[in-house]
Amino acid sequence: MTLYHSLKTVLAGAVTAGLITPATMAQDYPQRPIQMVVAFGPGGGTDIMGRQIGKMLEAELGVSIPASNVAGASGNAGLTQMRTDPADGYTIGTLISLTVASWAAGLGDSKPEDFHVLSVVQNSPSFLFVAANSPHQTAEDLFAYAKANPGELTVATSGYGTQDDVTLKLLARDGIQMENVPFQAPGERYASPIGGHTAVLYEEPGDIAQFIEAGQLKPIVAFSAERHPAFPDVPTATELGHDISGLDNFRAIAVRAGTDPAIVEKLEAALGNVLASEEWQNFCTETYSCIEPVTGDAAQSMVTDFLQLITEQLES
Repeated sequence: MTLYHSLKTVLAGAVTAGLITPATMAQDYPQRPIQMVVAFGPGGGTDIMGRQIGKMLEAELGVSIPASNVAGASGNAGLTQMRTDPADGYTIGTLISLTVASWAAGLGDSKPEDFHVLSVVQNSPSFLFVAANSPHQTAEDLFAYAKANPGELTVATSGYGTQDDVTLKLLARDGIQMENVPFQAPGERYASPIGGHTAVLYEEPGDIAQFIEAGQLKPIVAFSAERHPAFPDVPTATELGHDISGLDNFRAIAVRAGTDPAIVEKLEAALGNVLASEEWQNFCTETYSCIEPVTGDAAQSMVTDFLQLITEQLES
């Protein structure tokens, strides 16, 4: 048994025996390391964000916050751990739109009310990217080829049931049929079109900034209501006649529902300081993901509303 789990066992026994009351725990929180559950594998945007937030929260809370990658099932494996660990504030984690979308597709058994969303910290629209040497240098060329050759083009995605999958289904309804090829390892997904293993990559720009800057990957269409300010020459799908928007990639930090409100308040205050810092602003600028943080009831509603949107898209 690790020291971390030994401490959890000892403290749980003390609470059961009445030696430590919930009020005392909230007042003294935190007294030991806080685990950051990253619900996707190493090297991806969620992993980088979770580790960055954890590192910056350490200075605010005065304890270490080690990251633990619990990947699998489009992020649902990590959320299962968050739901089964005690609601004591010593397990926090990432909750992102890809996983919320998977619930609408029947993956996992989590619900928005299983979590208390501390803050939505990033948001970015998704794009389709092709390799620099791709024969399809524009979305018009890509879509025309896909219509003429149904299922021949392959798209690297983060999994089935995610908004990647939903977007491809919506394109298929417009006659643009491309094959979903899921990758669990983010690095392999990013590199797949460069190496010729897939024709297209579905991703947000911040996760592959180094490939964009190196000229290895090129964005050809954005799934957003308006053109992205960092890529003003890239058209939106709506401009091309495909009404697909609102499926942005948001990332949030959450705890298990039922966590003591006093502990939640401490976490929200610490996270607020992190998100207001110059260090965080530099980080989110580099990853094209800066937003005004969404907190409180608005953050909780953002998750619920997104799940409803994806459900309606799948049912239409």
